[in-house]
Amino acid sequence: MTNATSAHDTYKAARDFLLAHREDYDAARDGFEWPRLEGRFNWATDWFDVMARGNDKPALWIVEEDGSEDKYSFDDMAKRSDKLAAWLVEQGIGKGDPVLIMLNNQVELWDSMLAIMKIGAVIAPTTTALGASDLKERIARAGAKGIIANADEAGKMYWAREDPDVDVHLFSVGDAGEGWADIRTAQERDDAPAWEAQTDVDDPLLLYFTSGTTSKPKLVKHTQTSYPVGHLVTMYWIGQQPGDVHLTIASPGWAKHAWSCFFAPWIAEACIFEYNYTRFDAAALLAQMDRAGVTTFCAPPTVWRMLIQADLAGKKGSLREIIGAGEPLNPEVIEQVQKHWGLTIRDGYGQTETTVQVGNTPGQPVIPGSMGRPLPGVPSVLVDPVTGERTETEGELCLDLSQHPVNLMAGYQDDPERAAESMSGGYYHTGDIAVRDERGAITFVGRTDDVFKASDYKISPFELESVLIEHPAVAEAAVVPAPDEVRLAVPKAYVVLASGWDADEKTAFDILKHCREGLAPFQRIRRLEFGELPKTISGKIRRVELRQREDRLADGDGRPEGEYRDSDFPELKGSGS
Repeated sequence: MTNATSAHDTYKAARDFLLAHREDYDAARDGFEWPRLEGRFNWATDWFDVMARGNDKPALWIVEEDGSEDKYSFDDMAKRSDKLAAWLVEQGIGKGDPVLIMLNNQVELWDSMLAIMKIGAVIAPTTTALGASDLKERIARAGAKGIIANADEAGKMYWAREDPDVDVHLFSVGDAGEGWADIRTAQERDDAPAWEAQTDVDDPLLLYFTSGTTSKPKLVKHTQTSYPVGHLVTMYWIGQQPGDVHLTIASPGWAKHAWSCFFAPWIAEACIFEYNYTRFDAAALLAQMDRAGVTTFCAPPTVWRMLIQADLAGKKGSLREIIGAGEPLNPEVIEQVQKHWGLTIRDGYGQTETTVQVGNTPGQPVIPGSMGRPLPGVPSVLVDPVTGERTETEGELCLDLSQHPVNLMAGYQDDPERAAESMSGGYYHTGDIAVRDERGAITFVGRTDDVFKASDYKISPFELESVLIEHPAVAEAAVVPAPDEVRLAVPKAYVVLASGWDADEKTAFDILKHCREGLAPFQRIRRLEFGELPKTISGKIRRVELRQREDRLADGDGRPEGEYRDSDFPELKGSGS
């Protein structure tokens, strides 16, 4: 038996155990063991290729807004990546070389990830939303030896041709002019040899920049096992099975794309479905999902909130499992989808530094607002952020390092101090506060730096935002502390309105009244302002910017025009006000 076959069989046995216990959380949690892989291992050669060669089942299905589409079998993807891997080596890319991938949802993205993996190089995904200066910084921080981009993005690399100290191979999809090599020529080969594993289990595989909601993006380093093996539990959480058609709404360049648009579906031997659009259209998306027979669907809360404003009646199609991820999902959204489709959106939690850690798994009752329970093989625990002691009820969500969580990063690239801080005291610290109930269900409270005190009461922005989103006028909301002379701080809501609502006094009164009826007196939202929310380029709300704005206002700018306060409305005065 070859090493590749042995690794494949070991990996497959762990996968098949999770598939067999797909709806039995207790059995999966008690019986699952991470596959023991030693020495040489490479997911692309030892898992994907062994599974894919001669396999004509669909692996990737890409549909464009104009109706054109392309389908690729597993065997197609194995051969295409073989050719690209050989071509990249000829261009000078070797083992350990970081290569930035800046592509959209196009076949070359999946070709590139598999090919770079096969030659033992390091994948550094990045978003096409980056400008030239951000791109230059990321190339420097990652130590990139190459970049793969579409021809129309080549202009962002103008500095690479002008600076003699820059030594980066420039690869394009399409003709990008002088200095760029078109990766499409790789597919003109008649054939390319199959690859054997070039890497050991602890060799680097991925470099991911975090979204940077509160600070400068960190550069997360993953190994040949932390994501490829760790995402076994992501497959389990999603509830994927062989032959499924899976769609995740996620932008390339972010970790969630690798989670659900690369590793998890292909671990399950499911087909990845992508629908590319320039502007979100709920009706068009639902029609394409129905036509393709999408069985498992994952989307961030922003998309779910837009979907429930559309007509969902009769649009369930072939869906069996539906997932929310990226930020906590408000109970109102879950209830609306359940009402129309008879399916429950199952939430989960993870980070760029990990795979999924906590989730509502198939076949288990979902407690609205809860992220679920620890996934099989993932030692998720709560730790008191002050004492560092384990707690059963409320604390920082952590991973117990004594249990060797496989699905945890190797560290932060070139930032040992931050890495050591994140893994101090025998735990990996997520920086997120959560509570656990008597059933073991874990509910997100907020980032350690998002939770604040008002009148000496601890306030979780998420709890208040969940009530806000129940009002039909509210499409999105973010709650931050506004400095107050009497209460130290009071909750202030920044609100993005749903279509058809005016940003006026009447709407503000309706929303504040709704919150007064749904929240305890100490939680009441005292101030409200309409407008867009600052977000990272991955779509996460940057509450830190809103907090900084409130601090500036308190330091002298005064009350902003367009801010409404509960004290403006005599009708809202009453007990506990």
